[in-house]
Amino acid sequence: MLKITIQEQQEEVAIKLEGRLAGPWAEELSRVWVETAPRIASRKLSIDLRQVTYADADGERILKDIYAEKEAELVASTPWTQYLAEVIKKSTDNSEEAEDGNDN
Repeated sequence: MLKITIQEQQEEVAIKLEGRLAGPWAEELSRVWVETAPRIASRKLSIDLRQVTYADADGERILKDIYAEKEAELVASTPWTQYLAEVIKKSTDNSEEAEDGNDN
């Protein structure tokens, strides 16, 4: 199960995830993101991963897409969520470096 909480403020939108980000729950996050993204506009986005207990490949992919699209801040506290945040950041950084390399 995954609980998704969205808190919208004037300058920031925070998405808090709690539970397993896998299977149908990854699909649910994707659906919620499609509905939420247009409302964010130029506000900052943070994704709170502190209560995520697991993420499968689909869950990671969706987080990577969100992170890349809005340059989100990832909030992590446990060793596992810190690892997840690093995986998300590194994959996005690597894809940007690859794109930069293709311009030459």
